[in-house]
Amino acid sequence: MINQELAYEQWGSYRSPHQKPADFEVFWQKAKQEVENLGLAFQLTPYPFPSKLVEAFELRFKGVGKAEIYCQYLRPKNSKDKKLPALLQFHGYHVSSGDWSDKVALAAEGIAVVALDVRGQGGKSQDRLVTTGGTVKGHVIRGVEDGPNNLYYKKVYQDLYQLTRVLQQMEEIDPQEMMTYGVSQGGALALVATALCPSIKKAFVQYPFLSDFREAYHLDQGQSAYEELAYWFRFRDPLYKNEKKFFETLDYIDIKNFAPWIQADIFWGMGLEDRICHPKLQFAVWNELQTKKELSCYPEYGHEYLPGFSDEMRKRIIE
Repeated sequence: MINQELAYEQWGSYRSPHQKPADFEVFWQKAKQEVENLGLAFQLTPYPFPSKLVEAFELRFKGVGKAEIYCQYLRPKNSKDKKLPALLQFHGYHVSSGDWSDKVALAAEGIAVVALDVRGQGGKSQDRLVTTGGTVKGHVIRGVEDGPNNLYYKKVYQDLYQLTRVLQQMEEIDPQEMMTYGVSQGGALALVATALCPSIKKAFVQYPFLSDFREAYHLDQGQSAYEELAYWFRFRDPLYKNEKKFFETLDYIDIKNFAPWIQADIFWGMGLEDRICHPKLQFAVWNELQTKKELSCYPEYGHEYLPGFSDEMRKRIIE
């Protein structure tokens, strides 16, 4: 068993030796401009969710590539004349935003809760991306053969930015009281949304995905969330002729490269036995954060439910 002291001894000072691309900032400035060119049109459709405390809506807006992006949106009843804090919630890899019911508790406390369906995964958001190469195994590698501009996750990150823009211009939302939350892939998206929208004040993450891809490839890559990296080399580049270009392309979506932009307070949960998103990969991001941050380590837990995290998160949201 690895306890917190050993975890810090092994990985606490780990920083990836691979630097972000020289044009990383310019690349994402252009990506944000692409989103801003879309305008701010959105649709709110009432959803027949039974509740005495909250009202529910389906929120839709256009993402890059003419994709329709779908979110669940819940707010407390009789809140039209109030400015509400907002929690942006993101789901794990391949699935969806889930049931409406799990957002009610916070919405009933006076918080607007928005849960985005990541494009092309288990929910209702569309993915219209056309890419070179295989599409059979995973989203991380999708578009990698076309270069950074056509990466699947570039489009997802742009959806996050558009969501923040849509929310900030909604009459009932207080644009200075926004927060993010997510687990695994959702944890990564919570961090990226916070990086792209500096006015977000708090981010709550558990064992985020999408970090330090080179190191991920060398850490039991066949048994982790990063297994598609090994798949790509096995079937698309078995002689490793394009290894350098492959990883340099993925650097544009590596969440550790977004970490220095984050200004929000960070509350982070990490299972020290996690071999899906290894603690070393998480420390690669953690050690790049330059803001107020708090880490809760769970020595006997892996990529799973972390007891007490939600309660601690609730305290920090409601306070």
